[in-house]
Amino acid sequence: MDKFKQLETFAAVALRGSLTAAAKAEGVAPAIIGRRLDALEARLGVKLMVRTTRRITLTHEGSAFLEDCQRVLTDLANAEASVSAGGVKASGHLRLTAPAGFGRRHVAPLVPRFRELHPEVTISLNLSDRVVDVAGEGYDCAVRVGDLPDSSLVSVRLADNRRLCVATPRYLQQHGRPQTPADLVRFDCLTLSSDASQTRGWAFAMPRDADGGGAGARELVYLRPGGPLDCSDGQVLREWCLAGYGIAWRSTWEVESDIAAGRLVTVLDDYAAPPNGIYALFPQRKHLALRVRLWIDFLKHHYAQPDFWGSAAPVAGAV
Repeated sequence: MDKFKQLETFAAVALRGSLTAAAKAEGVAPAIIGRRLDALEARLGVKLMVRTTRRITLTHEGSAFLEDCQRVLTDLANAEASVSAGGVKASGHLRLTAPAGFGRRHVAPLVPRFRELHPEVTISLNLSDRVVDVAGEGYDCAVRVGDLPDSSLVSVRLADNRRLCVATPRYLQQHGRPQTPADLVRFDCLTLSSDASQTRGWAFAMPRDADGGGAGARELVYLRPGGPLDCSDGQVLREWCLAGYGIAWRSTWEVESDIAAGRLVTVLDDYAAPPNGIYALFPQRKHLALRVRLWIDFLKHHYAQPDFWGSAAPVAGAV
């Protein structure tokens, strides 16, 4: 039991950032917290924290050990809760990551709502368009949009995602409508710049050649339309499109509300590619932490709501 108390103390100090805050939360003197940490480091034979009067910094070993401590403590709490009258209760720290644009609109608004349901869970959300190393950087769960590369991560499909060619009614009135993807060469196309993560181009379902399949057979073809404007940020492309600067190829999660409101209209619908997916990814583990399972279920519930994607922010209500 002394070992578990040391682990609890170490995790509490790491998360709260000071011995004093951890001692206050437990109702003991800071000296007691310090002695527990000294005993833990002596038993392990490694320095876990660098402590000064102003701040506490985890060593490299301490950062790695913290994740293991949190998992052990959470597993113990879940085991106790599963046989108690109060039922299962999630706890511990949840580290999440998502693409910047999608995360701002459809992940971040759900985070505080999830915590309202599970107040003993603390949450860190990272929004970045770089491909985060989920396991290597210690994340519990990542949300990804689009095709997934082969990896050791476990994936759960949360919802479908479709890409559409869109423009403002005024732009199409002034410049006409493309009838086939090949016509895009005559239009101002708003594209992701070459240093963005999605560089394969715009996907279209094109009819196969006469000898390439049966009637109605299609194949996925990637085109790279050009234009006077490109950007590495998809949100900027949407804003340029709304301003009438050209045709953009955007995800339904991003422009569905604009289409519903008439601000944008779709073109080349007959050539729209099949939907890809929105996924939750997490490292392979024998026992997935309860907080991660509940978070994934929470996302699936909200993403399944018919009116979720048509609004800029998620609809009210919780699982």
